Amino acid sequence: MGIHYDYKSTKGNKLMEKQAKREKKLAEKKAKRLAKEGPKPEDTKIKALDPNKPISLDFLTNPNKE
Repeated sequence: MGIHYDYKSTKGNKLMEKQAKREKKLAEKKAKRLAKEGPKPEDTKIKALDPNKPISLDFLTNPNKE
């Protein structure tokens, strides 16, 4: 009865340790991947429309004309 009693009484702790280990491993992988890729450029902002400029049919049909 000792093995089964010990298993049930420590099951919660073992599961929490296992989950913490898994999360730590994933965090390390993510940090390593981010360090390898480098910082992401944030210069790819979408230009807002100029409220003073009228919207033409040409702009609506071909917005990438610039």
